[in-house]
Amino acid sequence: MVNVQVDGEWKQFPKGTRLIEACMKSGKFIPHYCYHPKLSSPGNCRMCLVELGMPKMTPDRKPVLGPDGRPEISWGPRPAISCATEISEGMGVKTSSPMVEECRNGVMEFLLINHPLDCPICDQAGECRLQEFSVEFGKGESRFIEEKVKKPKRVDIGERIVLDDERCIMCSRCIRFMQEIAHDDVLGFLNRGSYTTLSVYPGKRLDSNYSLNTVDICPVGALTSKDFRFKMRVWFLKETPSIDVNCGTGTNILISSRENIVHRITPRENDSVNSCWMPDSHRLNFHYLNSEGRLKEPVVRGEEEPAKWPFALAKAAEKLKVCRPAETSIIASARMTNEELFLVGRFAKSLGIENVDVLPRPQQGDGFLVSDDGNPNTSGAKLLGLATGKLPAIVKGVEEGLISGLVVLGEDAADCGISESALKRLDVLVAMGILSNKTTPHATVLLPSSAWAEKRGSMINVKNRLQRLNQAIQPPGNARDDWEILRDLIQNISGANGIYSIEDVFKQMAAETPALNGLTLSRIGDLGIQL
Repeated sequence: MVNVQVDGEWKQFPKGTRLIEACMKSGKFIPHYCYHPKLSSPGNCRMCLVELGMPKMTPDRKPVLGPDGRPEISWGPRPAISCATEISEGMGVKTSSPMVEECRNGVMEFLLINHPLDCPICDQAGECRLQEFSVEFGKGESRFIEEKVKKPKRVDIGERIVLDDERCIMCSRCIRFMQEIAHDDVLGFLNRGSYTTLSVYPGKRLDSNYSLNTVDICPVGALTSKDFRFKMRVWFLKETPSIDVNCGTGTNILISSRENIVHRITPRENDSVNSCWMPDSHRLNFHYLNSEGRLKEPVVRGEEEPAKWPFALAKAAEKLKVCRPAETSIIASARMTNEELFLVGRFAKSLGIENVDVLPRPQQGDGFLVSDDGNPNTSGAKLLGLATGKLPAIVKGVEEGLISGLVVLGEDAADCGISESALKRLDVLVAMGILSNKTTPHATVLLPSSAWAEKRGSMINVKNRLQRLNQAIQPPGNARDDWEILRDLIQNISGANGIYSIEDVFKQMAAETPALNGLTLSRIGDLGIQL
């Protein structure tokens, strides 16, 4: 540990800590642009300047101690950049002295010289560091009367990225991210001085599957997402912390929504899972939540549409109870939450069904944040005993007519290898899901459920980390939460007492699952728990 004086108070930090990080940990905010905790520090924006001092030394190179037994500080004549300075024993720092404030004013004035005054139409408005720092640390006026340097605007540099170079402050965050994290070195600066511009190298494009992370870390409105550009003002959005369900990594995310519509998905920092990053393929895979193909009302074949929920549930239970357990199977989904899978187990038990399995989704990962497992909760399915490996036998039984009753929960039977002709031959087919697919037209009873952004629950990622899914929006129409549907089916079949909250489901699941003993849904927290 190293002793450092921060604004007159002595603190201890691990050796190797950057000075800006030491100040932040002391509760002293240091404005910055080029610095990012997950990237190298080039020290090129100069916004993080501080007043720096070192211990006074005696002729024999020993620190001069003050009355309090601490080294006396000899302050330097010039400011120092805190992002690229490593702390040392006895170092002193002033984060808000007159010299520091004057330096920040000067840096802000230079950054704004050629910056366009178009905040009202800038896509970054509301989350722009230049806008915020110009108010907090700038002079509030400009002495610049010359013509601004004009730079390229609306430059298409990638499949998902548009560059407004006139707004770039040359912090180089995007360049360093592509070099150090994405390992796709396609960005660089051209020219010098006021004419410096950001560009892709000749013959290259910013088409990495991690390109949109550059938009996240751009402190101004230079790099913008084609998908979100000019779609919504960020101050109108409600942000809900949750997790990504596109693969087994379980990337931590923020769901940005307004008026029951999801407008944007961005990564949320969790060093145990995804650091600060997220694949583009995952963050853009949410538009189906607003699809016209969403299931909104229960349907009972042969009855007037739409059916009422009590009737549809009673009809599903009635049909399933007359099926022989040995001739009935359940295909669940490893995209379901732990709570839902737990109730699937109870549902199967209430009917005496032993043929239960989930659809595996092996895929080619990228060695970073795209997992080899395309399911987000395979670990949960295994923990709760539903990943049984019986799916091939179930498929064969349906195709050969040995199975007469099938329940498909959150999956398309066609993805499992079951033909539509085989589905038509079934005596009973109960399907639950969010979108129309090849299974839904043949369902005896069709039950519309909630998507991942419309419900609460928990999942376990491939590294065995228990994480929480939070509700950002409401399900469409009369679609219901999956766990409520399963609870009511169990009630209709067995007459068992109901469960009235998702917390109660988790409590019962934790009591019956040793790995979850003593846990609650709220205790999982926003960053999860390692099992």
